[in-house]
Amino acid sequence: MQAPQDTKPRWERRKDARPQELLAAALEQFVERGYAATRLEDVAKRAGVSKGTLYLYFANKEELFKAVVRANIVATIGEAEQDVANYDGDSAELLGTLLMRWWTEIWATPLGGITKLILAEGHNFPELAQFYNEEVVARGSLLVTQVLKRGIERGEFRQVDPVVMTRVLIAPVLMLMMWTHSYMPTCDMPEITPQDFMETFISTSLRGLKASAA
Repeated sequence: MQAPQDTKPRWERRKDARPQELLAAALEQFVERGYAATRLEDVAKRAGVSKGTLYLYFANKEELFKAVVRANIVATIGEAEQDVANYDGDSAELLGTLLMRWWTEIWATPLGGITKLILAEGHNFPELAQFYNEEVVARGSLLVTQVLKRGIERGEFRQVDPVVMTRVLIAPVLMLMMWTHSYMPTCDMPEITPQDFMETFISTSLRGLKASAA
């Protein structure tokens, strides 16, 4: 005799869902729907829990969004900060690795959709934009600036304004992220992979930064 099917709602079978599962579901919803259109009940449904269970961990949607950013993007920045602090090799190699890591671990993944979300909706949610600027943009930019200063002080990079150069380095990667996470017309141009773009961009930038033999 066939066993009766489990007809209980999915959330009743998953009351013990961990915060990490809720954060994963929230990331998917924010990236797919944007911040304004994301509802907590939809996040709970995707995680397989009740809305009440979600509230056990996060007071509101703003706190849930901040938790998603901190658990993913901010955590990655923290790891990169430690790696830079412990690195004792060539500054060009360090900068190239940092930029590629930025791409492969954040902007090339669904996390890039969070940056796109802030760019698109930040003016409607200034508190979220300020939070993202302080915990992600400012820390990430400062890390690149520190590596540039390191290279200049060690005579490995030519004399440039490290703050200006930081923005010069970030802008092309940010545009690549927008191309990757949005529909952009190709204008019949040959298609290139993001990996090829990043490798060409990094190698060209490092050649331009290299101090002359003189």
